[in-house]
Amino acid sequence: MSERLRNGMREARRESGLSWERFARDVGFSPAYLRNVENGNRAVTADVAAAYDRVLQSGGRFARTLAADGPSSAGWDEDGAALTVLAELVDGRRVDRRSFVTAGVALSASAGHWAKALGRTRPGPPAQAGGGPGLLANIEHRLDHLRRVDDELGSGEVRKQAAGELSLAVTLLKTGRYPGAASTRLYRIASEAARQVAWCSFDQGRHGTAQRYFDASLRASAEAGDVIGGAYALSFAAVQCYSTPGQADRAVALLDAARAAVRGQGTPRMEAMLAARTARALSKTGAKTATGHQLHLAHAALDKGSRGNDPDFLYWVTYGEVEMIAGSSALDLGDPTEALRRFEAGMRAYPGDEEFPRSHAIYLARAAEAHLALDDLDAAVATGRRAAACLGSVDSARSASQLKGLRDKLAPHTAYHPVRDFLEEAG
Repeated sequence: MSERLRNGMREARRESGLSWERFARDVGFSPAYLRNVENGNRAVTADVAAAYDRVLQSGGRFARTLAADGPSSAGWDEDGAALTVLAELVDGRRVDRRSFVTAGVALSASAGHWAKALGRTRPGPPAQAGGGPGLLANIEHRLDHLRRVDDELGSGEVRKQAAGELSLAVTLLKTGRYPGAASTRLYRIASEAARQVAWCSFDQGRHGTAQRYFDASLRASAEAGDVIGGAYALSFAAVQCYSTPGQADRAVALLDAARAAVRGQGTPRMEAMLAARTARALSKTGAKTATGHQLHLAHAALDKGSRGNDPDFLYWVTYGEVEMIAGSSALDLGDPTEALRRFEAGMRAYPGDEEFPRSHAIYLARAAEAHLALDDLDAAVATGRRAAACLGSVDSARSASQLKGLRDKLAPHTAYHPVRDFLEEAG
């Protein structure tokens, strides 16, 4: 960052005659934070430059200088980099429209930096919602609620709400009013909020944006020493990678990094989730034996039962979910009969269409594809109708794309009137 900009900000502040306390109060940041900005220990972000312009009435000079310097390239080793990146996301400066493949490369780099950063941070206990400052507990409970809203309604509205919670967490961090354990807790909150925004962005087809928020989530988790939360974020970043043509190997690498980090700290349910998603990534590479081994590990981990220290966010990791993943994997590996067997087992154990309609729509569409592969058009149409009913008012580009893929595969069979009727219903 340009020393000219920092010097100009410092000189203008001094010329204003305002005391540090008065200036910091008017700007909206703590005096310690602003001193670090002016001394070069923290990056000058867009919101800081705009606040200096506003209080010092400099006509936008600092914001223009910052824009000319370009967006922050805060490295992982830089003091305060996590907060810098989070703040830039909140104020809209870190917008990225990179492609699928480029995002996969960037996510791999983020995972490597995350693993190294954890080695420099003292790990804290797994994040759990609970007591402490009332405001922080309320944010945690709202994020927990948003996870369940996402299950039922999809990602559109949830993304907005999660972005709001992230903005609040960043604002609280910037004030410096929450030191020590409370600051660590805020970084954990920011990590989960950023993960939710990332996941919702991916579900809405905004893949470059998703990568940016996954990166921020990992940075915040490393700042908090939150190995479990960071590994959870990596597992969702892996879904983005294995859903991208040619990026399945990167997904496996992300999941390997997550498993290495939680070794000795994770619960059986965490192990099951990571193994199941590794299986799904491996199925995209055609590695049938390795896929089967990971699914076995997932089942074996669930067989150990729940633990009191299971993270709350793993509520969805069940035998039914693992079976659905197994069905999807078998379909990709060219075994529709095994896929249907797994899907049927998963649906027997699954909570049902109402609790997880978006995920159920995706799995039902895949089951319909398995019926189609076995030339059972009636079953394919019936299952496709169930998938469409599940999707209903759910806001999910990913689910809609899965259903569209099924319709495209049914299109050559329009001579059969049930297929034609189903496709005409879709309009």
